[in-house]
This record gives sequence, structure tokens and C-alpha cells, in this order.
Amino acid sequence: MAGEVFGGFYVHDIDSPLTKSGVESGIDLQLGWRGDPLTALKIQPHAFVSVNSAGNTHYAAVGISRKFGDRVYIRPGVGIAIHTGSATEYQIDGNGEIEFGSRVLFEPELAVGAKLNDRMSMEASWVHLSHAQLFSGQNPGIDNVGVRLNYRL
Repeated sequence: MAGEVFGGFYVHDIDSPLTKSGVESGIDLQLGWRGDPLTALKIQPHAFVSVNSAGNTHYAAVGISRKFGDRVYIRPGVGIAIHTGSATEYQIDGNGEIEFGSRVLFEPELAVGAKLNDRMSMEASWVHLSHAQLFSGQNPGIDNVGVRLNYRL
């Protein structure tokens, strides 16, 4: 099961309608692996790490995704992530970092991509991290948007 490797750059913590955040800064470098489809449903496992250039929240995630289309495609996915940011409850005065309320977060994502050749594709993607208020009363979340290059092994 060779799959593919991918890497890209993301704008960290955009202020979006889902998170209303924009607290942290920097660019994220994302590196990961996506396996070959496991079932007839063409579900692919993935794992990646994301490192922030400003030393803010770094994270690692594992999950599954599904590609719909060939030359041009859409790829929704979902996973579980752990992060290095604050896991404490929200504080009114703030401390310049996102207080997620949990160390473990859900990681939904959505990508739109295009096949460049038999081995390479390019994707624009959105990655969201939050816990959906399952682990605490507050849920600020974080949204990252960027581009990644995929290379089929």
C-alpha cells in the first residue's frame, strides 16, 4: 500500500464564520501521507503533521478521506488531531493563543484538486480543528486554508 505523500503551505488561523478566531499568526507547513483506497468505497487513510512558523499551535492528525472525480476532483475528509496549543478553558482577557478546551480535536477538511500528470496533483484545501463542544463548554476552533502538492508513490 504505497499511496502518496503530500506537502503544502497554509495560512494559520484565519478569521472565518466557523471559528471567529484570527488570534494566532504564521504559516503552517503540512507534510503527510495518504494510503491507497481500503474498500470498494475508495476510502483512503491519511496522516499528517502541521508545523507553525510563528511557534503557535502545531498539530498531527490521522483520518480518512474520499476523492470524487478524476482530472478535477473534490476530496472531503475527517480525522482526529492532537495539538500543542492551549487545552485550557477560554479566558476573557486572553493570552494571545487559542484556548481549545481539549487536547484532542476533530479534524474535518475539504479539498478541491486537479490532476497534473499520472503522479502529481495540486489541491486547495481547508482544514478545521475543533471539538464540537463535546469536551468542554467552549469551542473556539481554528481554520487553516492553503495549497498542497500530492506525489503518487
